Amino acid sequence: MNLLKIANIHTLVTMDDEFNVLHDVDVLVRDGRIEAVGRGLAAPEGAHVLDGRWCVAYPGFVNTHHHFYQTLTRNIPAVQDAKLFDWLVWLYEVWRGLTPEAVRISTQVALGELLLSGCTTTTDHFYCFPKSAPADLLDAELDEARRLGVRFHATRGSMSLGRSAGGLPPDDVTQPWPDILADCERVIAKYHDPAPFAMTRIALAPCSPFSVTRESLAETAVFAREKKVMMHTHLCETMDEQDFCLEKVGMRPLDYMESVGWMGPDVWYAHGIWFTDEEIARLGKARCGVAHCPVSNLRLGSGICHIPDLLKSGARVGIAVDGSASNDSSNLLKEMQTALLVHRVGTGVDKMPARDVLRIATRGGAEVLGYENDIGQLVPGKAADLALFRLDRIDFAGAMADPASAVLFCGSAPRAEYTIVAGEVLVEKGRLVRIDEEALFHRANAAAADLLRKAGH
Repeated sequence: MNLLKIANIHTLVTMDDEFNVLHDVDVLVRDGRIEAVGRGLAAPEGAHVLDGRWCVAYPGFVNTHHHFYQTLTRNIPAVQDAKLFDWLVWLYEVWRGLTPEAVRISTQVALGELLLSGCTTTTDHFYCFPKSAPADLLDAELDEARRLGVRFHATRGSMSLGRSAGGLPPDDVTQPWPDILADCERVIAKYHDPAPFAMTRIALAPCSPFSVTRESLAETAVFAREKKVMMHTHLCETMDEQDFCLEKVGMRPLDYMESVGWMGPDVWYAHGIWFTDEEIARLGKARCGVAHCPVSNLRLGSGICHIPDLLKSGARVGIAVDGSASNDSSNLLKEMQTALLVHRVGTGVDKMPARDVLRIATRGGAEVLGYENDIGQLVPGKAADLALFRLDRIDFAGAMADPASAVLFCGSAPRAEYTIVAGEVLVEKGRLVRIDEEALFHRANAAAADLLRKAGH
């Protein structure tokens, strides 16, 4: 039986419907769920007790878009100043060297960084299956996520439109549609858990309009709905993508996706920077989801997504770190700090208050990934997924007028003091419990150097 008490929490942000913020409270956890929140709660016999004094606690943050394998290809001078299409073309030559071991190492790096920034639930858009590697690369990610204890909504991504057929990626990192479909069926049968509080789920995720065929997109929509799993892809990230769609299929990206069945509450898109006002209204009406990736969008010069308008439209909105080759970190708290600021320039100083950022990072992400009944709030009955940060540090001196917002407005993005998933402590006193960070650093650097060497760099 999993028994845990977090005692004397300085500030607890419930993220309930009234945005209640509590002070000097305890949280009791039993069997992975929150049993009680209140003052002076008695710890059950045998419970593990954590000290929450001078900590601010949030529901565990939810990351709605990532590319774990890219942690091995970040901070590369050749693409530090490239825009998306040029960046992709250069990096495809490196990613074609992926191996199961590289995937395992990169997954450990990505999940370790996410946990240290308070993230407890994440997806990953894995779409690069080189012909030189075994077809079950995704299994390496799933095995590592289970070992590390993260709540993981993996996606079986794909690329089926190679360069010889007018797509962007080289042919040897694409797959024939029948092979893609067969592996989608395999991973859903093996790993997908539709039950409440599931630790592992699968979505289907063709990469983008410029790397998959119309057939792949249309048949994915039919197959995903037959299997009752969600769908995900990149959309409207850059003007280059828009120009590609207009030239190749004669439609804007969202019109193209709608024509192949990609609209509805079981669909979420990454980026969505270049949606028009009319398209934003359609997304809201259809209850589509959007993963907001502000750091990556700024790093690549792609633009600023109209998040306040998407929220107003009724679209489901979450936050995301995107791939570590375009973000160069997997720090979700840093993403939240950027989201707080970028819309004040892009839209208006009053258009992105702190509570909206906290909501899209918790309940918003839960809604995007279909976990809204399970996670995203610190109230009895919800999953015991929590992120706690210490406030008694110089970063937050003088900031106690609003401790709930201090980690957004003040200082750097600090490490979590505790990150807890399903009642299991995965970060304790700012250190990963199940990962040797120093050893992983050296393994990751060796794997990164090997990828660059194989690509001739």
